[in-house]
Amino acid sequence: MYKKLDCLFDSLSKSRFRSSFHLPIYMKDYIDEKGLDVIKNHAYNFVNKRLKEAYPKNDGKQTPYKGHPVFISQHATGTCCRGCLEKWHHISKGRRLTDKEIDYIVSVIMKWIEKEV
Repeated sequence: MYKKLDCLFDSLSKSRFRSSFHLPIYMKDYIDEKGLDVIKNHAYNFVNKRLKEAYPKNDGKQTPYKGHPVFISQHATGTCCRGCLEKWHHISKGRRLTDKEIDYIVSVIMKWIEKEV
């Protein structure tokens, strides 16, 4: 899967919009304080709450642009809504996400965060 992620991150780096996201220092400090395991748990919670269903509430607008490192990572990695998941990750809209897909999405989010810190 890592080679696949490397190709994904290469593609994301070519997008002016996706590559414009970076973690500010205070969020890096927050990650240091909480630890990556806690941030990963937050990522699972956000993905399950905001993306898992076939037709999430407010799809396309459910992920804030600030407020948590996971939110910023989701925009940077195209894991912010079902439309971006379909475009960047070929995960179809209109059906509930599988546990395997959720694991994949969280791994993408966390890889980006780890690269930032």
